[in-house]
Amino acid sequence: MKVTLVMAITLDGKIGRSPDQFPDWIAKDDKRLFADISKKAGAVIMGSKTFDTFGYPLPDRKNIILTRDKNRKSKWHNLVYTDKKPQEILSDLEKEGFLDTVLAGGALVNSLFAEDKLIDEIIVTISPKIFGYGISLFSDEISMDLKLEAVERVGSDLVCLKYKVIK
Repeated sequence: MKVTLVMAITLDGKIGRSPDQFPDWIAKDDKRLFADISKKAGAVIMGSKTFDTFGYPLPDRKNIILTRDKNRKSKWHNLVYTDKKPQEILSDLEKEGFLDTVLAGGALVNSLFAEDKLIDEIIVTISPKIFGYGISLFSDEISMDLKLEAVERVGSDLVCLKYKVIK
């Protein structure tokens, strides 16, 4: 199972000012890129705070939402709430026939997968914004070695960086 972390970040490396910030600062070109990558994978994994910022499942892909709240129940056919560990989630997806999945944050969920060395690729789109404070890509101290695979201009103001995680 290939796991690709896909995130928009500011020039100072923030994925948001606060956990509940609506992602209205993310450019349309970046949203299209994310949609293309995640639809191709077919499955997207995110934390409940990230999901709650927009409140509905992303269409045309399976949405797996990590939560500690056992009372959360999905009213959508393409959304599952879970408290399983990252490796269990990936095993379940593999049993369902998925070969790829996109990790879509937030920082805590990114860290859970990184700590277990489950991230294979990182794609970040750098937005022309500076927050000065906020949430980083990971919530914990993480050490990874990366190999730059591609640099691409997206639209007029974005830069997309694609890295392979060296394991």
